[in-house]
Formats: sequence, C-alpha cells, structure tokens
Amino acid sequence: MEAYKTEHRHFIIFKPFGYLSQFASNDSKQQSKKFLGRLHDFPEGIMAIGRLDEASEGLLLLTTNGKMSAHINSQKVDKEYYAQVDGDITEAAIAQLQTGVDIRVEGEMYSTKPCKAFKLESIPVLPKRAKKIRDDRHGPTSWVSITLNEGKFRQVRKMTSVVGFPTLRLVRVRVGGIHINTMDAGEVIEVTEFDL
Repeated sequence: MEAYKTEHRHFIIFKPFGYLSQFASNDSKQQSKKFLGRLHDFPEGIMAIGRLDEASEGLLLLTTNGKMSAHINSQKVDKEYYAQVDGDITEAAIAQLQTGVDIRVEGEMYSTKPCKAFKLESIPVLPKRAKKIRDDRHGPTSWVSITLNEGKFRQVRKMTSVVGFPTLRLVRVRVGGIHINTMDAGEVIEVTEFDL
C-alpha cells in the first residue's frame, strides 16, 4: 500500500479490555464507559480504523485522515487475532474455521470466508488482562490464531462459538504488516505513516 505522509497524525495503540473503540459519547447510558481519550491526549478529529468491541483487546490504528481510514477498510487488509477458547480445540474445529462457518449477522445468516486458522502450540505472551479469565480448575482452555480480511460484528467470537469452543479472551495482534510485538495494554505509539 502506498504510504501516507501528510499533516495528518497517526497512532498505533494497544486497546485494553473494557474500553470502547471511540473517544466520547453523548449517550447518557455510556457515561460510565471507558473511552480511548483516557489513554492519551489525542488530536481533534482522531478516529479508529475499524473497531474492537469492549471485551476485546489489542492492536487498533487511529488516524485524523478519513480518506486513509476508508482506504484501509476497503482494502480488506489481513487482521490476525489470538483467541483463548473454552476447551482443547480440535483439528476438526480448526478445519471448520478455515473453510468458513455460518454465523448470524444483524439477524441474517452469513457464511464467513475461508481464513487462516491454527492452534497455537504455546500460550502467547500478552499483557495481563484487567479482568481475570477463569482458570483451569473450570476445565482446559487453548489458543488459536485466526486471520481474517473481513470484519463482521463480533465475528471471531461467533465463529469459535459455532464450532463448539466459545472465546474467553480475544486479542488482535496484527493488522497487515503492523504487529503489537511487545506493546503493553494502553500503550500509544505515534507514527508518521502506516506501513501495511
């Protein structure tokens, strides 16, 4: 992708658990929610490129350039997620994820596109989550990597649930060529461009 170099500002952040992928709300019901503006003094006009739901964590790109945001969203850039699932995920379930499953999106059935999915052999090194995940006394868990270039609402969670292994923790670790590497939850890095 062609790099964007303008007067606009761009940020890479690690969205923590419990935060909304927005900066404020006029909705009185959301006044107690945590917004991204708590993490950094972002410039006016900042927006998230794509979203992570409140319970999801990880890599989020922010920009003041609406055209860039639309361009990245329209390019179907790969997004990789690590999902901790309830149970020891099977090869059959992984194969289902890879070929696509039927999930409900806005009340309609939707068939997910084929994707990359595999079981992680070891627990990934990630920042501690603000809210504890249940421990192994309640049964085994396992981790799976899922890479998508589409982004339906709560898609990964719906996909793992359909194949019988509900998601307990979901972390986006990569968008295109940008990886969280050793970023900590809540960390904000300003960049001159997004190298996707």
